[in-house]
Amino acid sequence: MKHLSKLLVAALLFAGFNSIQAQDENNPWQVSFGVNAIDTYPTGDGSSFGNQLFNANDHWNILPSISYIGLSKSVGSGFSVGARGSLNKISKLGDTRVDDLSHYALDGTIKYAFLKNTMIDPFLEVGGGYTWVDEIGAGTVNAGVGFNLWFTENVGLTVQTSYKHAFEDYGVKHWQHMAGIAVKFGGTDTDGDGIYDKDDACPEVAGLEAFNGCPDADGDGIEDSKDSCPNEAGSKEMNGCPDADGDGIADKDDECPNEAGLANLAGCPDADGDGVADKNDECPNEAGPADNNGCPWPDKDGDGVLDKDDSCPDVAGTVANNGCPEVTEEVQKQLNDYAKTILFDTGKSSLKPESTSVFVDIIRILNEYPNAKFAVEGHTDSSGGAKTNQKLSESRANAVRDFLVAEGIGSDRLTATGYGEDRPIADNKTSKGRRENRRVEINLIK
Repeated sequence: MKHLSKLLVAALLFAGFNSIQAQDENNPWQVSFGVNAIDTYPTGDGSSFGNQLFNANDHWNILPSISYIGLSKSVGSGFSVGARGSLNKISKLGDTRVDDLSHYALDGTIKYAFLKNTMIDPFLEVGGGYTWVDEIGAGTVNAGVGFNLWFTENVGLTVQTSYKHAFEDYGVKHWQHMAGIAVKFGGTDTDGDGIYDKDDACPEVAGLEAFNGCPDADGDGIEDSKDSCPNEAGSKEMNGCPDADGDGIADKDDECPNEAGLANLAGCPDADGDGVADKNDECPNEAGPADNNGCPWPDKDGDGVLDKDDSCPDVAGTVANNGCPEVTEEVQKQLNDYAKTILFDTGKSSLKPESTSVFVDIIRILNEYPNAKFAVEGHTDSSGGAKTNQKLSESRANAVRDFLVAEGIGSDRLTATGYGEDRPIADNKTSKGRRENRRVEINLIK
């Protein structure tokens, strides 16, 4: 029986330490070991209970070595269950001296702790077991009280006293006092941050207790999972991101992070308020449309029509004529006064050299109205045949048009038409009238 009891105690010790790597909750296991004292005296004489229970000198049996070991596991709500093995030598059986009797005990325990997470941890204990005194065994019912004094989260001093009642007549009723070291273990802290995996929201990444074990890499007080910029310290208002220019736009979203700007311009300033960010504004101090890179549209000729809408941006005109000047009756008359002086060789469409100076004035007028289109019209008198006159008028009109085109007037602005003798402006019966009818006109096409 001695050897069996020793084996059981050894097995309890091995199971306790072997369990260290097997648990996954916050230190649910506790192993205790130390010395125990067996006292049989007060159990037989009630009158001496008060002054003899702790009479260690006369009545306690103490083995001067580690003489008990216990293992328990928390089951929640302050309760734990366990087992304890102890051994001793009995030389004081009450007031009777005996030869060293062997004492072995195996007990099952149910313990209730009053307080949680405190330095001093008082508890009650009940249970039962089997005790051998000099190889005479008896079952016992046990009740005890004690406390743990924790030096660290895992290591502390444990002290308790228990009454063990044996129902058999041959059983020895006794008190067992114990003092030793208690070690809590079994919690897993994978990331080593001091927060057990059971309570760690980020068990594989070292973090802070304030964030349930989750990290705050940039130390800005916002855990990384909720931090839009986990590697740059920022503010809560910016979801953990910095805002260097203080414009309310996080630097990561700010195209101008060092200059306070506007949200609708991605954090960039707009000095002239034209809706074009200064960095893209070619005229940052003058309001202008985005279509012109933030610059106001020019009006070079000052006619009130912007160059972008001005068909004649270099010549002042009217709004009604898209910024181009309008041909007045006076200008039209002047143009035809010049045209009537264009000279041709007799009966031909070839221009005489002396007409060159007239063309200079005509071209000047046409250039003043760059968007105006004109019809070059040829006319003859009634001398000769009608077909011949028609052909001659057409040839002379085309000759004038070709000359003007050659001098830079756009061909799309000029048409040429011959009217022969059909549109006289004077009497063909007189030489003066016929001279007036032989003419070229340049008329505005309206």
